[in-house]
Amino acid sequence: MQRPRPVRLRATLRTGARIEKVTPADPAVLMAGADVRRAIDRMAHEVLEKLGGTRSLVLIGIQRRGVDLAGMLGEAIAAAEGEAVPTGTVDITFYRDDLMTLGPRPLVGETRLPPGGVDDRAVVLVDDVLYTGRTARAALNELMDWGRPARILLCVLVDRGDRELPIQPDIVGRRFPVLPHQRVDVLVPRLDGELAVVLSALERG
Repeated sequence: MQRPRPVRLRATLRTGARIEKVTPADPAVLMAGADVRRAIDRMAHEVLEKLGGTRSLVLIGIQRRGVDLAGMLGEAIAAAEGEAVPTGTVDITFYRDDLMTLGPRPLVGETRLPPGGVDDRAVVLVDDVLYTGRTARAALNELMDWGRPARILLCVLVDRGDRELPIQPDIVGRRFPVLPHQRVDVLVPRLDGELAVVLSALERG
């Protein structure tokens, strides 16, 4: 099924006014590709400022789209500092607190630690959208099973608010407070054929 082409969101959303209702067939663009790239560049510089450079730095992307964003963040850091940053991935499927609801064959991605592991290193955990905080909590639990980082920063492209757990990001691309019946999706070229952040209404069953 072909993905519907997103449309530009009205100016009312950008000014913080009431969010217009949208339908799943008519998603609204919160961030175009150029906006995402600018946010990634800024986040890369924030990482370097908080950690004082790339010494002992590793990037860990949360499956699935956090992996792509971690790769983009690593490229931006390498462009700024002239050196590559070790990266890895974590899949939090078996650390979810709702695992029993996923069925007998949940989709499981790859967990791959960066060379040298995570012990005594500054880990930047990267995800696409921060919502309830449960995915970040699961990723933190998994990291602790693999080692003892010296420090962990949570870096997300979008914070949509309405947390269920006391987890807050250290570095944020953009904050978009949205309504409970709406969802925010990050699109990446590898999986979706484009780079963007879109807002749509949840389908009602």
